[in-house]
Amino acid sequence: MAGDKKKSHWLWPLGITATGLTGAVVVLLRGCWHNKMSWPVSAQGYTYQVCLGCGIKRLFDEKAFRAYGPYRYDLSRLMAWDQGRQRESYRRPA
Repeated sequence: MAGDKKKSHWLWPLGITATGLTGAVVVLLRGCWHNKMSWPVSAQGYTYQVCLGCGIKRLFDEKAFRAYGPYRYDLSRLMAWDQGRQRESYRRPA
């Protein structure tokens, strides 16, 4: 046994710790990925979805059955964004 090299057993746990810390930093910097959205909800003449992870909202088009526009926590800001977008479409010549 004189020729056996001593194995480093601390490298493996160090690698797992570094990977876990890197993943935590990415989640903290990026935040929620909004993967789990609720079924569309209608209120105040608008239809929107809510992220079940963080509570952020996004407008939903019932005819096309898809979400559109920015993500916002405040529904009134989403409604103002949509009204501004509709005004812009009326101003543009067809």
